[in-house]
Amino acid sequence: MRRFLFLLGLRWLPVGLMIPVLVLLPMERGLSIAQIGVAASMQGIVVLLLELPTGGLSDAIGRRPVLLLAGLLNLGSLAVLTVADTVPLLMLVYLLQGVFRALDSGPLEAWYVDRALADDPDADIETGLSRSGVVLGVAISGGALLGGAVVAVSSLLAPVLLAIGFGVANLVAIMVLLTEERSARGMAALIASAKGVPAAIGGALRLARRNRVLAALIAVELFWGFGMPTFETLMPVRLSGVLAGPDAAAALMGPVGAGGWAASAVGAALVPLLIKKIGTRWTGFALRIAQGLTIVGMAVLAGPAGIIAAYLFCYAMHGAANPVHAALLHRQVDGPHRAGVLSLNSMMSQPGFAIGIVTLTAIAAGAGTAAAMAVGAVVLALAAPLYLVHGGVSAGGGNGYDARRSALTPGGQTC
Repeated sequence: MRRFLFLLGLRWLPVGLMIPVLVLLPMERGLSIAQIGVAASMQGIVVLLLELPTGGLSDAIGRRPVLLLAGLLNLGSLAVLTVADTVPLLMLVYLLQGVFRALDSGPLEAWYVDRALADDPDADIETGLSRSGVVLGVAISGGALLGGAVVAVSSLLAPVLLAIGFGVANLVAIMVLLTEERSARGMAALIASAKGVPAAIGGALRLARRNRVLAALIAVELFWGFGMPTFETLMPVRLSGVLAGPDAAAALMGPVGAGGWAASAVGAALVPLLIKKIGTRWTGFALRIAQGLTIVGMAVLAGPAGIIAAYLFCYAMHGAANPVHAALLHRQVDGPHRAGVLSLNSMMSQPGFAIGIVTLTAIAAGAGTAAAMAVGAVVLALAAPLYLVHGGVSAGGGNGYDARRSALTPGGQTC
C-alpha cells in the first residue's frame, strides 16, 4: 500500500500546483472565460471518446505501460501550456490532457485493488480507498500551497514549469515502483494483449447493462461532472470578482486551494465514521446533497471570507464522496474488468463536464459567476437518489457488492 500511496501523491501534487493558474494564466494572456470554457470542453470530449478503449487497454496489456504513456502525454500538455496564448493552442493543451486523463483514470487504483484482493479476497478495500483520499487531498493541498507561493514571488507561469519537473519525477517513480507479474513479454506479447482490448471493453459494458446498481453509480458521474466546473474552474473567477483582479486571486488561490484539499483529506478520513452510522449508500446520498448546498454557499455569500469558507466545506464533501463512490463501484466488479469499469464510470463524467463547462461559463459571461455556480449546484445534487438504487446482478461474482456490507466501516482502502 505504501508504494501505491506514494505514487498517488506524486501523481496529484502537480495538479495542486496548477490550481492557482489554470484559468487565470490564459485570462492574463487575453482569453475570455467563455473562450477558456470552450477550450476546456475539449478535454471532456476526448476522454469520452477514449475512456473505454484506454481502460480496456489497461486490462489487456497492464497498468504500468499505460501509466507511463499517460505521463508522457501530460508532460506534452504542460509544455504547450507554457506558450498557449490563443484558443487553438489552449484547445491542444486540453486535447492532450484529455488523452492523458483517459489513460490515467483507473490503472493505478486497479493495480492496488487487484494486489490487495489477491493477497486477501476479503480485504477491506474501503478503508484503503479512504486513506488514498487522504493522501490525494494532502498532495493537492501541498501543491496548491506551493503554487500560490511561487506565484507570489514569481509569475503565473512558474507553477507550470514546476509541474513539469514533478511530472518527470512521477515517470521515474512508476518505472521503479509499479511492478506487475506478466507471464509474456516483448512486442509479440504486447500485440497479443492489445487484441484483448475489445473484449475487455465489451465485458465492462455487459456488466453495466446487467447490474442496476452499477448502472446507477455510473450515472452519478454524469451529474457530478456537470457540477465540477463550479468549484474547479469558476472559483478563481468568483474570487477575482471580489478582489483586486486575477493576480490577487491567483496568489490567494494557492493557500485557498491548499486549504480545500486539506479539507478534502479530512473529509476522506472521516468517511469510515459516517459509513458506520448510516451505511455506504446513505452516506453517498447525504454527501452529494451537502456538496450541492456548499456550492450554493459559494454563489450567494458575499465577500472573500464567506466564499472561501463555502469552498472549504465543498471540498470536504468532495473528498468524502470520492472514496464512498469508489468503494461502491469496486464492490460491483472483479479484477479482469476492473479498469474497464472504472473507465466507464469516469467516461460518464466527461460529457457532463464538457456540457457543464460550456454551459456554466456561458452563464457566467452573461448572468454572472454566482448564477452559474447555483445552476451547477442544483444539477450536481440531482445525482443523490442514484446511490439508493437496489438490486442487480453482482458484476463478477465473489467481490460483488452486498447490501449487508453497506454498514461496514471502510478499513484499508485507497482511492
